[in-house]
Amino acid sequence: MGVCLAHRVRSGRKQPRRVSHGSTFSLPLNFIYWAMNLVQSETDTSDNNITPYRVLARKYRPSTFEELLGQAPMVQTLTNSFKAGRIAQAYMLTGVRGIGKTTTARLIARALNYKLPDSDDGPTTRMDQIGVHCQAIMESTHVDVIEIDAASNTSVQNIREIIDSAHYKPVSARYKVYIIDEVHMLSKSAFNALLKTLEEPPEHIKFILATTEIRKVPVTVLSRCQRFDLRRLDVSLLSEHFSNIAKKENINIDADALAMISRAAEGSVRDGLSLLDQAIAFGGSEVTGDEVKSMLGLVDRSRVIQLFEMVMRGDAAGAITEVEAQYTSGADPQTILADFAGFVHWVTKVRVMPEALDDAAYSEAERNAAKEQAQKLSMPVLSRAWQMSLKGLDEVKMAANALMAVEMVFIRLAYAAELPTPDKLIKQLQDNPPAPSNGNVTQMSRPAPAGNRVSMPPRGQTQMAAPQPASDQPGPADNSADFTSMRDVVALAGKMRDIKLKTSLERMVRPIRVSRGKIEFALEPRAPQGLAGELSRKLEAWTGERWMVMVARDGGDDPLSVQDRNEKDNLFRQMQQDPLVGKVLSMFPDAQITNVVETAPVEMDPFIDE
Repeated sequence: MGVCLAHRVRSGRKQPRRVSHGSTFSLPLNFIYWAMNLVQSETDTSDNNITPYRVLARKYRPSTFEELLGQAPMVQTLTNSFKAGRIAQAYMLTGVRGIGKTTTARLIARALNYKLPDSDDGPTTRMDQIGVHCQAIMESTHVDVIEIDAASNTSVQNIREIIDSAHYKPVSARYKVYIIDEVHMLSKSAFNALLKTLEEPPEHIKFILATTEIRKVPVTVLSRCQRFDLRRLDVSLLSEHFSNIAKKENINIDADALAMISRAAEGSVRDGLSLLDQAIAFGGSEVTGDEVKSMLGLVDRSRVIQLFEMVMRGDAAGAITEVEAQYTSGADPQTILADFAGFVHWVTKVRVMPEALDDAAYSEAERNAAKEQAQKLSMPVLSRAWQMSLKGLDEVKMAANALMAVEMVFIRLAYAAELPTPDKLIKQLQDNPPAPSNGNVTQMSRPAPAGNRVSMPPRGQTQMAAPQPASDQPGPADNSADFTSMRDVVALAGKMRDIKLKTSLERMVRPIRVSRGKIEFALEPRAPQGLAGELSRKLEAWTGERWMVMVARDGGDDPLSVQDRNEKDNLFRQMQQDPLVGKVLSMFPDAQITNVVETAPVEMDPFIDE
């Protein structure tokens, strides 16, 4: 497409040009736009020489693999593969946001096309000098390195354009490289359209895919790529990196501020540099820990330790006062609880792994406090505090008033600190066994010599027989006719899977006598008609013997369901009077007996912290 050009561009002014009749000439429209932008750029530069500010995350982007932090395994793999000539057709880069996926993709594209003006040794990861294509690739302006945002190019048509252009060789570089960022955003059809070209691309084509959601990428795509998982950076490495950048920017920033920024970055270089940019704008040339704390809305670490100590000694009032003071000073309630949970985690980690005290991300005061608390508190106490804190964070997210929810969490934590842990409770009960009751309701044996085991046998008066596996079609020989009670008859009905008859016998029958071949009972007013005849026929079929079932007008014991209910009520009363249960209830004043269950002997292995 072209247009008729009848004016000449010179010194930023348009001057008429003499054009004879019928002798106009055409130029591409994009050339005209380029010329107009060039003139405008020269005019702007002459009017204003102020250089636009570049944020730290862009200004200090790595330009070589040596400057890439924390990704040594990937660099070593690429170096060896380039030396051996074993260059993959596609690479997959994955990791958290801000870890350097796009920057790494550009470095790989630069390494694939690295060439000096006077030599060409092929792809290499050693790029000490700026090559012919390096600057254009790092600025995303090279014609042979095409960067595509999959979030805005998700359709099959976009992928078809890539496939069509892949047949053309690169204009000037060694390889034509396609960098597809956020590749997980492609549609299913787009992924399928890319598969063939991704597996067998032309020799001059290389693909570099990047994503933060690797699980959303189909396995068929992953299997065609050489995958690199970019690692999070630890706090110490981030702090060192940010310190070097601050020196280059002539900014004085203390160690506490660097540690706060590094922890808040959560392993992301870009997030940390953005926070550092914000801290410099907030504090100027001198950045202190208090300023960063105020900027991020963090809680003073010393106050977190004080709050932890109050909660662990059961001082609920002191803990609430401290929470309210931190909230008044500007701390977010959820952040207060999150920092508390973080300190619980670190104290627990120090207890199981003392070398964690060497972490440079914590101050000397924090390390001393963690060491003291780890020696003082047991593992069950710390585990309980962690679980309650984690549960509390979910409650705070859903609560209408975050401060009220956080205060309730700390009240529960302080109250629970005074309660014995399960292992201590069991140990106390073992050391001080209660006197046996008259009814022999509950018995607790002493622990076996090997392994702190507690055995609790069931009540001997109502011990249930272990259920026997029922066959699909049991014959008469499988069922004994020596019944002594109505419970035996009910058990046979259950074994034969006649639920309707079993329920009727339990609820509508008042048993009188049961013997071999003869059953006598009375019926409840709501009993179904013909129950006696039905029972007689089925017993004959099940046992192979004739049965006489007689129905009396009145008399008989209570139905089995009523007997069971009365037995349970008696158990409740006996449990409430039992010395062992009374001792447990005295330790837990708010506890109540909600159910009594007959169980088989059980063995528990409580974790007892010495």
